Amino acid sequence: MNRWQNLWRFIPLFGLMMLLLTGCGSDTISALRPRGPVARDQLFLMKLSLGIMIVVVLVVFAIYIYVLVRFRKKKGDKDIIPKQVEGSHTLEIIWTVVPIILLLILAVPTVSYTIKLSENHIQNKDAVHVKVTAHQFWWQFDYPELGIATAQDLVIPAGKKIALEVTSADVLHSFWVPSLAGKQDTNVGMTNVMYFEADDAAVFLGKCAELCGASHALMDFKVVSKSDTDFTKWVDKMKTPAAIPAEAKAGEQVFKDNCLSCHAVNAQGLGFGPNLNGFATREMIAGVLDKGTNNDKNLHDWISNPQEVKPGNKMPAFGPTGAQPLKEQQINDLIKYLNALK
Repeated sequence: MNRWQNLWRFIPLFGLMMLLLTGCGSDTISALRPRGPVARDQLFLMKLSLGIMIVVVLVVFAIYIYVLVRFRKKKGDKDIIPKQVEGSHTLEIIWTVVPIILLLILAVPTVSYTIKLSENHIQNKDAVHVKVTAHQFWWQFDYPELGIATAQDLVIPAGKKIALEVTSADVLHSFWVPSLAGKQDTNVGMTNVMYFEADDAAVFLGKCAELCGASHALMDFKVVSKSDTDFTKWVDKMKTPAAIPAEAKAGEQVFKDNCLSCHAVNAQGLGFGPNLNGFATREMIAGVLDKGTNNDKNLHDWISNPQEVKPGNKMPAFGPTGAQPLKEQQINDLIKYLNALK
């Protein structure tokens, strides 16, 4: 008994810890901090539904407490039965009409916003058209009108509608950028559409929101919002072959001998694995490892043993114990080449 009594003392501590932990994380992965019109519309619906629920709870508890106090048995009271009100037409009308009114208050804007947010902007000439393909466990982004493709970093112009066609290459995934829009499932053999817009230039964290395998939690990507000028410069750079310095030429040959069968380094990005064109300017390595100013160690770890970083992915290990081992110098040369893909 004493043991259980001691456990009860930890409940306030656990409650405080939960409250503190809810404030952890990036502010670019919160649906409660919208950074675009679509996310703001969705937040309005969340606030509306939450507000209605709070009102209902407060009214119910107010009536409950009133009844407890008003009809409690006082000292000296006899055992009497209070006046019964079942069959009251007035009360029955009230608790029938009020829920209908609340339902209409919630349903009308929900239906309106649902129709609005399901609009297909693929044919909108002012929108940027992007085809999104989910893989285990990475993201492919194709810009058919611009003739370029990339992976892991979805680069967009701020202030413009981004019309997305989302699909999957293997299993069920779900595309989700909380600060910009709600999630959209990606299904094999099916294409779903959605759109969003970023208010300003920033970097937003995106995730897969559907359990899809061993590295589901690591299937992250970035939405990099740029000004119109910077976005145009990025497109031009993606179409321009990278200038490989002399010290990276050895790594270029290692890449051609071992990586080119899966990874493209051109604008179109036709390959089995992620397109590595512009790799040096991406936010992360494999979507999960920090690049920073000196990413050589993380990049070395990824090339040597990708399964340790992201279990279940389809990239072979090139470390000493891997299926396709490379010498240490070859890995270092390969790193120099990848860092030159700007």
